[in-house]
Amino acid sequence: MTQAAAPTADTVRRLVRSLLPDGGAVEIGPAGDGAPFTWLVGARYVLRLAPDRDAGTALRRELRLRELVRPHAGVAVPATVAHGEWADGLPCALDTRIPDGPGEYRTVSALGEADLAGLLSGLREVPVRQAETLGVPRVRPRSLESLKVAAAGAAERLRAADEFDPARLRQLTGAAAVQLGGRPDAAVLVHHGLGEGHLLVGADGRVRGVADWTGAVVGDPAEDIAGLALAVGAPAAVRAATLAGYGARPCLRGLWLARCEAVVRLADRLRGRTEEPLPALRARLRHAWEAILLERLTDLPDEGPL
Repeated sequence: MTQAAAPTADTVRRLVRSLLPDGGAVEIGPAGDGAPFTWLVGARYVLRLAPDRDAGTALRRELRLRELVRPHAGVAVPATVAHGEWADGLPCALDTRIPDGPGEYRTVSALGEADLAGLLSGLREVPVRQAETLGVPRVRPRSLESLKVAAAGAAERLRAADEFDPARLRQLTGAAAVQLGGRPDAAVLVHHGLGEGHLLVGADGRVRGVADWTGAVVGDPAEDIAGLALAVGAPAAVRAATLAGYGARPCLRGLWLARCEAVVRLADRLRGRTEEPLPALRARLRHAWEAILLERLTDLPDEGPL
C-alpha cells in the first residue's frame, strides 16, 4: 500500500485549526516514535494521521472499538474529540492525551498491579461478537514450540554478543511448550501491544491508561500477559493476571511468549533487521526473564479454557 507523503508542520497547523476552535494558539510537535504521522497538540491532545488506506481502516475501527472497550477497561482509554480527513480518503483523529510516560520506564505499584488486573478482567468482559462486528480480526494462538525454536537460534547469536546465556531457555522443555499450547476456545479481546510503550504509568506507580488500540485482536489472552511481562516485569504481570482470575497455564504461557520474543527481537536488532532502540529491547529482555515462583511448576492442572 502506497504511503502518503509525510505531513508538514504547516499542514498539521491548518488541520488543528479546522478541528479545534482555539487550535490556532496551540503548540504542536511530532510525537517521538509516531512521527511524522503522530503529533502532540498542546498538553491535552494527540493528532494521528493515517499514512495509507490500510492504516485508515485500522484507525476508523479503533475509534469505534474504544467506545466498546471504555466501560470495561478500568483505566483511561483515549477519547476522540474531533476527526476528519487530512488527505483524500485518509482519516485523522484528534484524541485526548493520557498524561505520564510509558509503563516500561516506571515501576508499577501494588495498586498499579490491581489496575492491570482490572484491565485484564475488563478485556475478558468485552463482547467478542461485537468486537468482531466492528472488524476486529480473530487470530489463532501462536505456536510456542515454533517460537522456542526461533528463540534458541537467536539465543546463540546473543551469546556471541555477550548479551544472553542460551542455557536459560532450557527451562522451557519440549513437553512444557506443548502443555502451554494456546487454546482457541479461550479467545478474548486482546490489546496486543501492551509491551510497545502503550501502557501509561504515573510516577506513583498507578496505571493511568492504555493508548493505541489499532492492533487489537480477538485471540489469546496470554499475549497481553506477555506484553505486561515485557513492559513492567514478569512478577508484576503474573500477579496482575492471577488477580484477574487467570490460572497457571495462561500465566506461564504469557511468560514464555515474552521471554522467547524478547530474545528473538534483540537478536534481530543486533543483526540490523530492525531499528528498535537497543535500550528498550534490553530492558524488555531483563523484565521478561525476572524469576517468578510459578515457573517451578512441572505439572499444570487442567484449568479449563482459561
